[in-house]
Amino acid sequence: MTSFLYVSHPQVEVNPAVPVPDWGLSAVGRARAAAFAASPVLTGFRRIISSTETKARETAAILAGALGLTVEVRDAMHENDRSATGYLPEAEFQQVANAFFAAPDESIRGWERAIDAQSRIVAAVASALAEAPDVPTVFVGHGGVGTLLLCHHASYAISRSHDQPPVGGGCWFRSTHTTAPDRWRPIEEAA
Repeated sequence: MTSFLYVSHPQVEVNPAVPVPDWGLSAVGRARAAAFAASPVLTGFRRIISSTETKARETAAILAGALGLTVEVRDAMHENDRSATGYLPEAEFQQVANAFFAAPDESIRGWERAIDAQSRIVAAVASALAEAPDVPTVFVGHGGVGTLLLCHHASYAISRSHDQPPVGGGCWFRSTHTTAPDRWRPIEEAA
């Protein structure tokens, strides 16, 4: 398998009046993405593929600008479909997210099932890598589907215990020919 890096977007401007996929990065999120764009973690990557969601595209554009690359946007890279509930206040969102990971075969409050979201993101990444098998690729997306991707590549059961640390998003993991990802790392961690 081609080496790849998966990066989740950092902090966003939360606006309950705007559909969640249309939220953009906050000033903190933009600053964190810009700092990560100079990270040695990105050395050698020659392709950037983003989710269609605004926050992911904005993150990918920052990284691509620093690397002199063009961003490719893919439909199947989006976050787990939560349109059945739309925006949820933070405490309620965390409860539903816990249930999403705890019962991956079930649709929680109309959300896309975790097993379906995992199949979708795994297939999207595999398809993109098959198109350019010798090109190290950065995927920019989301914490939920990113965790499901990590679980797949690490051979972990779906569990929120493998989710991002509580730093507001903006985390990464790497998968190589010989090494499966072990955990998310904050974008400030360049090891």
